[in-house]
Amino acid sequence: MSIAYHEESRVISLRTAHQLYQMKVAEGNVLLHLYYGPAAEGEMGYLLRTANRGFCGNPYEQRHDRGFSLDTLPQEYSGSGVGDYRLSAVRAVAADGSRSVDLRYVSHRIEAGRAELPGLPFVRAAEDTETLVVTLRDSVTGLRAELRYHVFPGHDVIVRSVRLVNEGTRPLVIGKAASACVDFPYGDFDVLHFHGRHNMERMPERVRLPRGVTAFGSTRGMSSHQSNPYIILRDRRATETAGDCYGFMLVYSGNHLEEIEVDQLGGTRVVAGIHPEGFAWTLDPGERFDTPECILSHSAEGLNGLSRQFHNLIREQVIAPRWREARRPVLINSWEAAYFDFDAAKILRFAQSARELGVEMLVLDDGWFGKRDDDNSGLGDWTVNEKKLGCSMGELSAQIHALGLRFGLWFEPEMISEDSDLYRAHPDWALCDPDRKPMLSRNQLVLDLSRQDVVDYLFGALCAVLDHAQIDYVKWDFNRSVANCYSHALPADRQGETAHRCMLGTYQLLSRLLARYPELMIEGCSGGGGRFDAGMLFYCPQIWCSDDTDAVERLEIQRGTSYGYPVSAMGAHVSAVPNHQTGRVVPMRTRGIVAQSGTFGYELNPNALTDAEKEEVKAQIADYRRYARLVMHGDYYRLTELDDGKEFSAWMFVARDGGEALVNLVVTHVRANDAFPWIRLRGLIPEACYRLEGSGEIYAGSALMAAGISFPAAAGEYAAHQLHFVRVEG
Repeated sequence: MSIAYHEESRVISLRTAHQLYQMKVAEGNVLLHLYYGPAAEGEMGYLLRTANRGFCGNPYEQRHDRGFSLDTLPQEYSGSGVGDYRLSAVRAVAADGSRSVDLRYVSHRIEAGRAELPGLPFVRAAEDTETLVVTLRDSVTGLRAELRYHVFPGHDVIVRSVRLVNEGTRPLVIGKAASACVDFPYGDFDVLHFHGRHNMERMPERVRLPRGVTAFGSTRGMSSHQSNPYIILRDRRATETAGDCYGFMLVYSGNHLEEIEVDQLGGTRVVAGIHPEGFAWTLDPGERFDTPECILSHSAEGLNGLSRQFHNLIREQVIAPRWREARRPVLINSWEAAYFDFDAAKILRFAQSARELGVEMLVLDDGWFGKRDDDNSGLGDWTVNEKKLGCSMGELSAQIHALGLRFGLWFEPEMISEDSDLYRAHPDWALCDPDRKPMLSRNQLVLDLSRQDVVDYLFGALCAVLDHAQIDYVKWDFNRSVANCYSHALPADRQGETAHRCMLGTYQLLSRLLARYPELMIEGCSGGGGRFDAGMLFYCPQIWCSDDTDAVERLEIQRGTSYGYPVSAMGAHVSAVPNHQTGRVVPMRTRGIVAQSGTFGYELNPNALTDAEKEEVKAQIADYRRYARLVMHGDYYRLTELDDGKEFSAWMFVARDGGEALVNLVVTHVRANDAFPWIRLRGLIPEACYRLEGSGEIYAGSALMAAGISFPAAAGEYAAHQLHFVRVEG
């Protein structure tokens, strides 16, 4: 059993292969957090110490024990307004206006497996999954909180969420509902978070935690380019290969907040969940509210060890089973090749040339529908512009398939242009404040997917296209942040529910489409990587990593993404040079090596390639097919430390059985008379020997990891090296 209750001490223990999580029901049925960290034996109640701290009050029942304070003891799920002045996990306003939430333990139960989370993405059960449900209750308001813990022992992961239920007789307004709250009474931590902007997403930044509150999040209506819903609490001495690291990842795609507080005594609290700004959810008597899930994992093997645990879980339990083992098709996308300037004849010429190079799928990007010759009109009018194409979508897709290619299509379902037939017919379907001109971005607004009629319209409109053409793949875009978040279908006192209800509507639409088209691959996109999160990965096995296709910039973007998300989820393409975003010129070989550490494809006009470039493309595609399983399913290692000042970036993939490894290195800054680039490899079998393909040289695994390997001095801009090692039997 991975979950155990010790009746005498009232301690609950959750165990995975390498970690222990404990909580205790204390005096007055206060649920205290005891420990989260490396696996250990025994109960950790001995860590609790109490003392009379000035200005730290006591619950009424413990008024004679001035050392027992909610403000100093580690809480499992912190209430509000009742004496714990640290970060709250839940806030609520009762019908009489009172705002105190005092949650006390009532009961718990242990179950095999796990239930689905209604209306939300979730971590799918593994064979060894067990569930703990701990019920807390506020006796005055009747607010019940069911703390849910899904334990994945083989993955070293615990998944948390909370169900709030109004068991009272009057409405409650929930103002904050965190998915997870974890207290660390001891430790000296930094936090690694992932900031960014459009075209430069998920940049890792290590922050030394000060006393007080440090917070990261998004109020943009999406997980955002600016702040990913994933943070790492790391021991200040931790590196890529050693030290305690704790990951907190929300399975959610909307507004989010990750808060860390270092309190007066040096303890650290982490609270993660839906962003409370603008959030207010009314619970009538008997109603419930489910928070998104939060994935927790600990590794004593540094950042790389933590990353691999998240990679394995997302590949195996978040991404749909249909795509877990499937190799992604090599695709070519029309966007940077043609933008809005195309017809069927041009697309077919692209397809013919791409097929000759070994490409397996052509994707027609924006501009095929309604009045859509630029990005100022047409969104919402999902009818094929046959005049522009010169044929129907069914005819075009049939011709693409006749060439032996699969066919994909771009959509932006959650958006609406002011200049569209849909907006002229239903202006109230757009999120927009009454009597106020909206904030515009690309002259488009956001559809109100909190409304069932909008979700139903989109489902019908998308099905009308998908039913009349052979569509294998959909690129699902979301090209602006949400503002003026007002629904014309909700009353004034429930407008605080709009943002989350819109996210639920998006999830419903995705679920319905995948139920109707189970073989359809959907790639998530939001101006590139603006909605790259575990929530979207539940529906989309891959996400376009960034609109920035510059290979040198992609080194940083893909590295930052790798701290939490597997390579199999990263959309990565070879684009033309000079690059359309930066103007940089990078060798074709380097562009290929970088893009092969992703789902791999091309973002260029194949008819504009030289004969030499075409031969390089053929070789790249052959290499991708050869290494695809190793890259998609092998263990990933970053071989250079964050901010180590090296003038190259290196990473590798190792088969789970240690049978082969692929090492990649890109020089990012060439210096005269420089030292040879040198790295230590990781993840190999020490006692095994490995042959370097192409040279026939044989190395001991222990030597490659202890002494490392060097590379030739760089010549020219952005040189790249790729080494393939195969284990020698015997």
